Amino acid sequence: HVQLVESGGGSVQAGGSLRLSCSTSGYSRCMAWLRQVPGKEREGVAVMFTGTGARLYSDSVKGRFTVSRDNANNTLYLQMNSLKPEDTGTYYCATGSAPCTVANAPRFRRGQGTQVTVS
Repeated sequence: HVQLVESGGGSVQAGGSLRLSCSTSGYSRCMAWLRQVPGKEREGVAVMFTGTGARLYSDSVKGRFTVSRDNANNTLYLQMNSLKPEDTGTYYCATGSAPCTVANAPRFRRGQGTQVTVS
């Protein structure tokens, strides 16, 4: 299995930015970022097809978040801009296979998560 370790979470004011990192032991066909707010179901926010580099985003983050990867360092990133209080939650890096969609991503195997708080 691919090992996943997230970092980069923290507290930020609304309108600010954070970049999350996910150190991986390799890549699978689909890499994703998930988030979970207490009392709500885990949701996919971004996925990346590692073969083509194509990316998909949930409507709630489209235009504000960007998923990218650094192959040389086996690191997946999530750049989060224009953060809103509703972006608060625990963010997870995840790996899975088809279908590589934000809807399916909550089923992927994930890391331990990193907390993001927007006030």
